[in-house]
Amino acid sequence: MKNSHNNLIHRVVVTGLGAVSSLGRDVPALWESLLAGRSGVDFITAFDTTGFDTRFAAEVRDFDISGYVDRKQARYMDRFAQFAVAASLQAVRSARLTIDESNAAETGVAIGNSVCGLLSVCEELKVLQEQGPRRVSPVLAPTMTGDAAPVQVSLTLGTKGMSYAVSSVCSSSSDAIGQGYEAIRHGYARVMVAGGTEAPIMPIVMAAFGKIRALSTNNADPPGACRPFDAGRDGFVIGAGSAMLVLEEESDARERG
Repeated sequence: MKNSHNNLIHRVVVTGLGAVSSLGRDVPALWESLLAGRSGVDFITAFDTTGFDTRFAAEVRDFDISGYVDRKQARYMDRFAQFAVAASLQAVRSARLTIDESNAAETGVAIGNSVCGLLSVCEELKVLQEQGPRRVSPVLAPTMTGDAAPVQVSLTLGTKGMSYAVSSVCSSSSDAIGQGYEAIRHGYARVMVAGGTEAPIMPIVMAAFGKIRALSTNNADPPGACRPFDAGRDGFVIGAGSAMLVLEEESDARERG
């Protein structure tokens, strides 16, 4: 099959998986929880939910970025970017992929997210209000933007190909995977690390979605609140985490074994 760019339509395969979620901090733990029928939804521990109509979410608890990057690098990452870096490193390891000078230029990153670095913004807004503009952290600028996650993943992995963020609300992650697939399929990249990341469990986000009555208020049964296909569904449940794939051109993946 031919196209107008480089004459070939390439087959794309998934060679690696990574995940950070409320059901597990990696793919094996997530899969075990799914098979056991566990729910990742529970009461929020990240902040005091007094006064909120919804007091539960799918939190990622006991996550430690120091297992993936050093403290200095972590300072430049909002929580949503930390999730993405951890899941991407897992996915690359799962794919048994080495990124070096031989393939870095043809390896790219596409990550979907919606809320971006609001956690850092909210923290620094408090600093601004209480201490003034001179006390706002210089780290805020590179951590709050929508492309902060793919930038940090690119820097961590050493990729030098395309790097961009996809933001299309609830379909952001799926769209990012689709963009990664298309990039390889049409010859713009040979490897893409693609997926999504989000860290929206904070007062302003819970209040905003609560105000438009989008969230479930089933505080009596948080684990049973997420019922997307149930006629009695009263809203959705906000969750945090990241899921990443390594996509490769099929012939390259076969050569690597």
